[in-house]
Amino acid sequence: MHKYVTLLISILVVASIQAQINVNPSEFEKYPIFPGCETVAVAEIPNCFNSKLIQFFIDKFEMPSRVNEEQYQGQMVMLFEVTTKGEFKLLNTDAVYVELKDEAQKVFDQLPKIQPATYNGEPAYIQFSMPVKIPLSRNAIQDFTTSEENTSKKTETNALEAQAASKELENIKSGVFERKVQYESQLNIPFSHEVYSRFDKALNQIGVNTHTSSRPFLYDVVNNYHNFDSIVSTLQLDKKSWFGRKFFNEHMIRFQGDGYWFTINPGADLALGTETDDRKVENLTYNNTRTVFIQGGIGNKFSFYTALYESQGRFAQYYNDFARSLRPDGGNPAVIPGRGIAAEGRGGDFDYPVAEGYVSYTPNKYFNFQAGTGQQFIGDGYRSLLLSDVSANYPFFKINTTIWRLKYTNTWSSIKDVRPEVTADGAFTNKFAVNHYLSYNVNNKLNIGLFESVISASEDNGGFDASLLNPIIFLRNVEFQRGSRGGNALIGLTGKYKFSNNINMYGQLVIDELRLSELTSGNQNFRNKHGIQLGVKYYDAFKVSNLTLQAEFNQVRPYTFSNNDPLLSYTNTNQPLAHPYGANFREFIAIARYRTDRWYGNARIIYGQRGFEGDIDDVFFGGNNLFGSEDNRPSDNGIELLQGNRVNSLYADLEVGYLINPVTNLKAFINPIFRDFSSEMQTDTVFDTSTLWFNVGFRTDLFNWYFDN
Repeated sequence: MHKYVTLLISILVVASIQAQINVNPSEFEKYPIFPGCETVAVAEIPNCFNSKLIQFFIDKFEMPSRVNEEQYQGQMVMLFEVTTKGEFKLLNTDAVYVELKDEAQKVFDQLPKIQPATYNGEPAYIQFSMPVKIPLSRNAIQDFTTSEENTSKKTETNALEAQAASKELENIKSGVFERKVQYESQLNIPFSHEVYSRFDKALNQIGVNTHTSSRPFLYDVVNNYHNFDSIVSTLQLDKKSWFGRKFFNEHMIRFQGDGYWFTINPGADLALGTETDDRKVENLTYNNTRTVFIQGGIGNKFSFYTALYESQGRFAQYYNDFARSLRPDGGNPAVIPGRGIAAEGRGGDFDYPVAEGYVSYTPNKYFNFQAGTGQQFIGDGYRSLLLSDVSANYPFFKINTTIWRLKYTNTWSSIKDVRPEVTADGAFTNKFAVNHYLSYNVNNKLNIGLFESVISASEDNGGFDASLLNPIIFLRNVEFQRGSRGGNALIGLTGKYKFSNNINMYGQLVIDELRLSELTSGNQNFRNKHGIQLGVKYYDAFKVSNLTLQAEFNQVRPYTFSNNDPLLSYTNTNQPLAHPYGANFREFIAIARYRTDRWYGNARIIYGQRGFEGDIDDVFFGGNNLFGSEDNRPSDNGIELLQGNRVNSLYADLEVGYLINPVTNLKAFINPIFRDFSSEMQTDTVFDTSTLWFNVGFRTDLFNWYFDN
């Protein structure tokens, strides 16, 4: 079979090389000389050149298997030249399959440097066009027709080169865009719990060497287990019009050239709702977010992404109150959880612009480097006790190292404290977070991980300590070297065990401070600052395909994530970096997810018990407000879980939606939410409420909303 393919390739090459530059030949011209043709007569040099080039293609060109498997019929056209230095240069390749382009480029990269064409004894260049019919059997056997040898005097060559340069813009053309360039790139998959649930099972099969706790994931990693292009193809709708294709199936603007690609998409997060909270004069709610996001790649190692959001909104009253409780210094009224600082809009509405973006570089299969502004998440659960996406975006630099059974993630971040107490001359105080996470697949079923983090602040010893740049050291030692108030370090453990391909259990342990002597004494010392998470996932539950059930328990002791210096609390922009409740809580979560074709549904119930700050002035109970000073604790011992003003909360929601465009994750949805909140003591900020909030809308699903605070 290989011999027949080789023969057909030789036939098509013979039949298709034709010169493109029409300059009348003369007796002063000489054809380029391919190695092995140096001793032939001048009149035979063209035939020798052609035969040597043909033989080179016979030896090097391999027809991609995908082309044969999909029984494609068409053609590819290659435009190339032999330069005045005797180098082969592939100028452009037009083909439906990127594999054909890649194979053509591979052949040209291997071509030797030869003696260039000459005119009047001076080097000149010559161009060729090579059309190739697919399948190869469609190429008829023809005599080889040599091109007019397009040579010129050196001055004429310069003129031709100038003419070619003047048409560079015309030669920049878009090839056929292939979705897989995105899915094989080093871009992050936008972190959305609903989106990630689509491939969660595939990443958690017994025996796969995946590391699912360090999020967001890269497309090229997940694509090995969840073929995005194939799955999206099954979801394509039969739309012929431009609007139909763009709205339901494709990127709005897409461009793919020789070695680069990019897409530009508009997006939206539009919701209209109503709530039943009687405290609110206007019970209508809305969110109006307009988005544009751009992504692309250059070569096969460099990718980029950016998104701009312009937003206005008015939410349920409990959520508005929570956002206003996070207000920053400087006059702005609120911080929208997970989004950022909001300005005052009309009638008490919020105006909150957001920007994010990053560049991603993968020099080889072991390393990935990222720098930008965004969010990170550590864990397999709905919540994380280590690092979550509940706070605003922040600048970061990240290194992912994957080798053997290990994945090691290092992240250096610049975060902010926006409280009035630490704002100087109108500028917010910068803090720095350094996180290390090592994930190890012990065997086919068991994964364990080690997490460590340290928070330092700019007014601490003059700013960022260069010792924190070391990506290998244990940061707890750094804290000791810097002094007891030189930083706030914590460590964590993660684990996951796969009982089967359908059931796995996961968990986390976070330790902010722990003294074994105090822990075993049973005196409930305040220094026993730790938390635990346990969860289980059941894929294809009860043999129902694409039904996933999840149960999760979270508990964190008082004073975890806080510090005797509030500036060093584990926070960013007045929000926790881990669990949205802060500390001093217990939580139970049940989640059900189902999808079929473009339809999906999610149901969630969360029952929480929390200890809020009480009505005793200046006493810090280590609860939801992580900025309290531990120096103001009520005592050293007898520190109980849920101390302070005990609150019980129940949150339930249902989201049913339709995936309008699987390429951009645009979806329409309805989302009823029920929230009941009751406290032992009624204060100005903590009091009983019960809310039913109903939303309908559509959104481009690029991040998570957490309305369950």
